[in-house]
Amino acid sequence: MVRRLDSNLWVVAVIALIIMFFNLGSIPLLDPDEPVYAETPKEMIQFNEFLSPRIYGEYWYDKPPLYYWLVTGAFKVFGMSEFSARFPSAFLGVAGVLALYWFGRELFNKRAALAGALVLATSIEYFYLGKAAVTDITLNFCLTLALLGFITKRYYVMYIFTGLATVAKGPVGFLFPGAVIFLYLAATSRFRLLKEMKLLTGIGLFAVTALPWYLFMYSVHGSTFIDTFLGFHNVTRFTSPEHPELVVWYYFIPVLLLGFFPWTSILFQSVWVSLTQSSQESNRTLLFLNIWAVFIFIFFSISQTKLVSYILPMYPPLALIAGWYIDRVWGLRARRTAWPVILSVLSALLIAGMFASLELFPALTNGVGITAVLFSVMALCSIFFIWKRQIGKAFWVQVIGMTLFSMVLVGMLFSGVAPYFTSKYIAHEFTGKYDGKSPVYVMKFLRPGFAYYTDIYGIEVKAMELPAAVNNAQGKAYFVTQQADYKELTEPERMKVRIVAEAADRMILIKE
Repeated sequence: MVRRLDSNLWVVAVIALIIMFFNLGSIPLLDPDEPVYAETPKEMIQFNEFLSPRIYGEYWYDKPPLYYWLVTGAFKVFGMSEFSARFPSAFLGVAGVLALYWFGRELFNKRAALAGALVLATSIEYFYLGKAAVTDITLNFCLTLALLGFITKRYYVMYIFTGLATVAKGPVGFLFPGAVIFLYLAATSRFRLLKEMKLLTGIGLFAVTALPWYLFMYSVHGSTFIDTFLGFHNVTRFTSPEHPELVVWYYFIPVLLLGFFPWTSILFQSVWVSLTQSSQESNRTLLFLNIWAVFIFIFFSISQTKLVSYILPMYPPLALIAGWYIDRVWGLRARRTAWPVILSVLSALLIAGMFASLELFPALTNGVGITAVLFSVMALCSIFFIWKRQIGKAFWVQVIGMTLFSMVLVGMLFSGVAPYFTSKYIAHEFTGKYDGKSPVYVMKFLRPGFAYYTDIYGIEVKAMELPAAVNNAQGKAYFVTQQADYKELTEPERMKVRIVAEAADRMILIKE
């Protein structure tokens, strides 16, 4: 049913747009992930081939193409830039917040939907990834629409967005909705719902949406595509750690505590109350949202490869639960003691961590100082309003505080550390010094950004391979590396090269 737009929707839209699009293109692409998702669309345009992704001129099968297609479209419309590479994430970040409000007011009410949507928009991890040229927000948007489509009985929406999620990220696109829905049906003994889910036409709709690209890739690339995409990038990454040092069972606990800030201060209360004190009318919806969030958390805690962004799909259900809780306590006269206490502790820890980082990045001094004041004022005002039993004002203080922080994050913090996390500046140095013909050896971590900003692919050098590359290079050769890699060279190896340019911790070496 089509709904008339209301004032709350406009408030949510304006806040989400400010958070996601403020200074979106002001920061260079950050190594190594963002340049990958810009270089591949650039090569799609260069080779005029949009179905088989390439990088460095070679086919590769790391991710399905949905985000590449979106960036390609942005490149066509806005030109090739950092803004264009990030535009799909920012756009879908805003769309995801609006969708949460749209569905939330049907599942609960307008105030709960408003609170839930703004909780999502102002959570650190959500708006951080919404401003990044990576695939996570695209997957998150599709999964959110698929699962909210199920719980509101919009089954065709569910099937279409499950298919799009599969084109965005692979098998998790249909495994996650399938598992969450199955667990919900089992927990509520409602398998009879399968009869009304239009399974035959729905599966057909999913197949039409998801399968054509996979069938094309198999027909063109055969078992190489299956072995690499499904075998390595999905099964192997789940069963074998890509970063062994991160394989600890509690990895995602601090990620969630920080990533859901400042709403971590009500996270545990929200979940507990939603499971123990909800009304019969909202009980099943809240149970579904809890199953959704918990499944994502457990799945990736079991996975051997762990990255901060993996648990993003649990943020929409947690935001709706938090929104429902805020609406529930909005008019109650009882004080919420845990809320301001947890917020104050987390704010203090974040401020302390930022000040500790100044030893490595002194350029962040002004940004860290402003953030410290911002978080302190936010915590103190929240304490005051919660003590006065004015929950609504405490909520808006945190929304406004985090909206301002999102601007400080991009305008001052990211800009201060960007030179240490991008190859853009060393690439510009290189273009003025390269002779146009000698071989170029590039460290693997820097290669995507170097290729994007120079149009030179270079020869990839993996960790610990730089000494061999320096010793074995014949004739004149260039090396693009980091200071840490250069320091690993022995004195005789350093004598074979000279430093011709530096930008932050990136270096250009030349062997003549």
